[in-house]
Amino acid sequence: MTTSITIATRESRLALWQAEHVQARLAEELGITATLLGMTTRGDQILDRTLSKIGGKGLFVKELETALAEGRAQLAVHSLKDVPMELPEGFVLAAVLEREDPRDAFVSNDYASLAELPEGAVVGSSSLRRVTQLLSLRPDLRVEPLRGNLDTRLRKLDEGGYHAIVLAAAGLKRLGLANRIRALFDIGQMLPCAGQGALGLEIRADDGALAEALAKLIHQPTLLACEAERAVSRALGGSCSLPLAAHARWQGATLCLDAALGHAEAHTSPLLRTSVTGNVVATDAARALGQQAAARLRELGAGCYLPG
Repeated sequence: MTTSITIATRESRLALWQAEHVQARLAEELGITATLLGMTTRGDQILDRTLSKIGGKGLFVKELETALAEGRAQLAVHSLKDVPMELPEGFVLAAVLEREDPRDAFVSNDYASLAELPEGAVVGSSSLRRVTQLLSLRPDLRVEPLRGNLDTRLRKLDEGGYHAIVLAAAGLKRLGLANRIRALFDIGQMLPCAGQGALGLEIRADDGALAEALAKLIHQPTLLACEAERAVSRALGGSCSLPLAAHARWQGATLCLDAALGHAEAHTSPLLRTSVTGNVVATDAARALGQQAAARLRELGAGCYLPG
């Protein structure tokens, strides 16, 4: 039985909160003590270009996976939305924890909602998913790049670089910054990305004892919802260069999955949207639901929206 491990984590305030949250749960629920190994990833270092131009969200996890491979850490804690759809050989997601609020948040010092922004207002976001959905709601806006950790993005807003910015509500709430949220986007307005608000625990595939222990932390409803969401992206070759949104929610025993796709280059093109439902009780069924949603998007013309 594993009783002491090291957790690899990024060093941003949010990443450390997430790692410390897992550290506390390991101690309280599994009797496992953990120390933190803080690391700076290439995704944290390169802030002058969008993720789609420097290699995608996987840049936030590669250094942590190297620490796992070299035995310097046994567990890596990730925001699930940052985890590539296909993990490198030798690694697995051992657990997905219960999801925080998955919605996107409208943050502004001067305006209470997206509708209140003046024509031509500057909104900060480097997520192509958010860019295409913002322009679908307000084609008049100027959506400008915004990189950096959560505190850096808020500082750039406070310095007057933007009229408003869009952030994940989960991160703001986890850091006690919910007061910065002026409005939450309804799922119908701004569909989240796959896994948004959930934490994923990655380990080496050969660490069977740790996998068995961490399985007790799995939140099954969140896991199945995220498996369906990630399957949409996987089926369409999802990456940071693809403005794809996917969000699943439970209605009783039925999983309802919404997906939306924007054009990879012509960001003002109409969004393709679809919804599918299914009675999902296992991972395979969740993935099948995601594949069904992806197939529907292809029927709607997704092939013309995907990068060449």
